Amino acid sequence: MGRPRTFAAALLVVWLLAAGCGSQGDTGGNGVVSDVSSSDNDGYTGALLETPYRVPDVTLDDTAGKHFSLTRDTEGRLNVVFFGYTKCPDVCQVVMGTIASAYAKLDKAEQRRVQVLFVTTDPARDDSRVLRAYLDRLNPAFEGLTGPIATIDRLGKPLGVFIKKGQRLPSGGYEVSHTTSVIAVGGRDTAPLVWSATVSPSELATDIRALLKKKV
Repeated sequence: MGRPRTFAAALLVVWLLAAGCGSQGDTGGNGVVSDVSSSDNDGYTGALLETPYRVPDVTLDDTAGKHFSLTRDTEGRLNVVFFGYTKCPDVCQVVMGTIASAYAKLDKAEQRRVQVLFVTTDPARDDSRVLRAYLDRLNPAFEGLTGPIATIDRLGKPLGVFIKKGQRLPSGGYEVSHTTSVIAVGGRDTAPLVWSATVSPSELATDIRALLKKKV
């Protein structure tokens, strides 16, 4: 018997509270959340939200240094959004690798309708140049966003993303704890679907195709 959507919503709360980035100093350990599956959630692997997140009209800077708003500058595309940082020692690299592999599974027509956005949770170190170099290693089509941390917070919180500067490392740097979910933002300024950090490339690509067909 399939689990109701409310169960998937309850699991989503667990993801948002437990997921983190960094090997130390956060509640999520390595950011991998186990036992999360909602394959009967209207056919999606991700959690389909009964009440989609509303995307705030917040302006950040893209990797060309131009202003970018997720509500005004997405050209009607499906946006796959992840909040992370380039110096993340573990889960960010895994999740962004998953997104890159999923994107590669889409055909050219599907790729033109999808925008992958990496929003930094560490703007003190991730300026536009650093983000561009990081994303070019994954896929030059991916875009990065940076700006004041208070502005990034204003974008993240309504999307269920929470950010906290972590402890200092012996090397002199620091970690940043943050929610590690992947968020689908559609053309109606809403985020209807969220994936955990453990989603596979095939699962993510399948869900993206389904969202494109529904023209969310």
